[in-house]
Amino acid sequence: AGARSRRGMRLAAGVRERVAAVHGGGGLPERLRLYDGWAARYDQVPGGPGPFRSPPFPGAADRCVPPQDVAALEYRAPELAAASLAFAFPAPPAGARLLDVACGTGLVARELHRRGFRCLHGVDGSAGMLERARSTGLYRRLRPCVLGREPLPAPAEHYDAVTVVGALGEGQVPSTAVPELLRVTKPGGFLCLTTRSNPSNLRYKVELEAALERLERQGAWQKVLAREVEHWERATSEEESTQGTGYISGVVYVYRKCPVPRLEEG
Repeated sequence: AGARSRRGMRLAAGVRERVAAVHGGGGLPERLRLYDGWAARYDQVPGGPGPFRSPPFPGAADRCVPPQDVAALEYRAPELAAASLAFAFPAPPAGARLLDVACGTGLVARELHRRGFRCLHGVDGSAGMLERARSTGLYRRLRPCVLGREPLPAPAEHYDAVTVVGALGEGQVPSTAVPELLRVTKPGGFLCLTTRSNPSNLRYKVELEAALERLERQGAWQKVLAREVEHWERATSEEESTQGTGYISGVVYVYRKCPVPRLEEG
């Protein structure tokens, strides 16, 4: 365990600084500026000039060079979320319309595409991240949106599934924005959410889970699964590490929106 802890903490100073900056206490404009600046390095292929693109043929992903900072962090949330959603999805996903909220550079889209999802829309508050996402060719539509500050650019009950991976955390998307995710989801549609369980995010996680449970009590949705994962990504400090492992833990939630109840006549 000690050796694993030392490996987990052996992150380059630049990676630690970038992660700390975007999860820090700065205001929204500063945070978006940091994401714009991080976009090029976030998923750049080491030694290559362009972004990490979708594999050119089935199975090629396993032989591609992994993204730069994402690889250093061993960031597993996109893969875990996509696998959980695909497991829960009852029908072939190719025709399903899905919204990837806070889509970043398209890491979640890549994992969803590998699992058969093809009709992908994305929103993000960072123009730099959207530019990289557009270059993947995986999204049919991309729009700017800062969830929590403005509504999603979509009509009600428009999507078969909605994902928010990596953005539900302290100083990012507020837990009060969850009903807006439900608004754009079709009755019977799925919502896949993630958050981190490291010490600096525990207060937010408590607030988020209270909001999720309140919506379930109100009959807005039903929990399909909640999956706790120990090795979510590498910790950026000993204080954030889970029991000295060198990693932080996280959780994937999948909910299904309840059908609109019929109004009784008379």
